[in-house]
Amino acid sequence: MSKRTLALVATIIGSGMVVLDGFVVNLALPSIKASLGAHFSDLQWIIDGFLLSLSSLILIGGSLGDIFGRKRIYLVGLWGFIAVSLLCALAPSSGLLITFRIIQGAFGALLVPGGLAIINTNFPKEERGRAIGRWSAWLAIVVPIGPVVGGYIIKVSSWRWIFVINLPLGLICGYLANRYFVESRDETARQVDYVGALLAAGLLAGVTYGLIRGPGSHWDNVSLLALTAGAVLLIGFAWREHTTKDPMVRLNLFRSRNFSGSNLMTLLMYGALGGFTFILPIYLQTRMGYTAFVAGLSMLPVSLLLLTLSSRMGALSSKYGPRLFIAGGPAIVTLAILLLLDYKPGDGFVTFLLPRTFLFGVGMSVMVAPLTSTVMSSVEDKFSGIASGINNAVARVGGLIVIALLGLAGTGDTYRFSLTLCAILTAGSSIAAYMVIRNRPRSRA
Repeated sequence: MSKRTLALVATIIGSGMVVLDGFVVNLALPSIKASLGAHFSDLQWIIDGFLLSLSSLILIGGSLGDIFGRKRIYLVGLWGFIAVSLLCALAPSSGLLITFRIIQGAFGALLVPGGLAIINTNFPKEERGRAIGRWSAWLAIVVPIGPVVGGYIIKVSSWRWIFVINLPLGLICGYLANRYFVESRDETARQVDYVGALLAAGLLAGVTYGLIRGPGSHWDNVSLLALTAGAVLLIGFAWREHTTKDPMVRLNLFRSRNFSGSNLMTLLMYGALGGFTFILPIYLQTRMGYTAFVAGLSMLPVSLLLLTLSSRMGALSSKYGPRLFIAGGPAIVTLAILLLLDYKPGDGFVTFLLPRTFLFGVGMSVMVAPLTSTVMSSVEDKFSGIASGINNAVARVGGLIVIALLGLAGTGDTYRFSLTLCAILTAGSSIAAYMVIRNRPRSRA
């Protein structure tokens, strides 16, 4: 394989570990609950603690790579992520597991935006589109294939081994990255926006804490105060990014219609994806009576479709424009989710569940590669790290908020409430994409 191909493999492995931990842990939640005596709110925090630090710091992670070197920051994130993964595997209580997950997400925030930015700066323009298509396709495959691998690990051993698997993957990634990445940075002198990062972390923490605490505490003063603080910090964050010389989020990037539209669509779509992949494994194991391994197999059709169709969809969207692909994919996903609303004991795994997850996979395959290419092609190369960080942060914030919202219906109707909410979001993302995305942007930010 060529040096560029091996560099691409390293970005896929590194970013894939973060995405994998964002989803495969969902499958282990029933086992973690039994092992550590965790409550439903603890399970929410095990997922949302990771997403909180990841989404709030991923923006500054992209900026740090642009300023200090994308390869250097990528490797710092990688080694830190590996070390904390081992701590997660050894956690003796749900409280410590939540703490380690928060730290793990912080290192992931250095890792994820660097992968796409490294592709954007290590590949020539004529090869970039295909490389991004492969990167996004393989990362999308991690989402459904992760539960299959994780389910098998949980079945034959313990939930703790889903974190240990990061060690060999990380060592392979580190070797390839150190050897084949070409260092790059933005030559323009810039400062790190630490104040913006703190404001972003505070506002997301306030909103998340308020939404998770609210239903169980009957929306007491503490939960309402947390939500209010989050709203105030949001205003402060927007003002900071508008007035500072070197913002973590360059608001002028949103002058690009395609950049704004694709990020709005990302917020809705990946919020729905986060909620769907959180609730479905729990429902399959606690209500339908399936093992973790069988529950993981339910998403296998999605994996196979992403593997076979994503690259083709990326090529077609380059030829005909991304608009119909980015709008059509979520519409198909919406239909698949709605068809799962009445899934109940007695319905067949092969005859009922798999055809619907197959349809879900078709929709995801149509959307993923065109969406990623649209985000990165709508900004100048020198802002690739920030653009990647913004889009990844938007995706994680979507999942963070939706998972926090899932407790609003109470424990009895969580499954139907969750799927209904996810269907509304995917339908909204389809409408937003069709109305906003242009096939040929008039200008670049």
